[in-house]
Amino acid sequence: MAADKSEIVAGLAEIVNEIAGIPEEEVTEEKSFTDDLDVDSLSMVEVVVAAEERFGVKIPDDDVKGLKTVGDAVGYILTHQDS
Repeated sequence: MAADKSEIVAGLAEIVNEIAGIPEEEVTEEKSFTDDLDVDSLSMVEVVVAAEERFGVKIPDDDVKGLKTVGDAVGYILTHQDS
């Protein structure tokens, strides 16, 4: 079953917390992974892999470059999770 927007935000918050140590309540849709959440390129790979496993999506490397904010990732997952 597909996750809804709030479930995806919560899931990404858990993932970012595990990988970057950022408190879950600070992970919101408008936050930039690199600028606001201290996720570097190596950590972003870990975030993407964890999100792929959690939400059942495949995120190609070319698409990862476009995921600047948590909201970008949420939108991407919403669009691709059942494809």
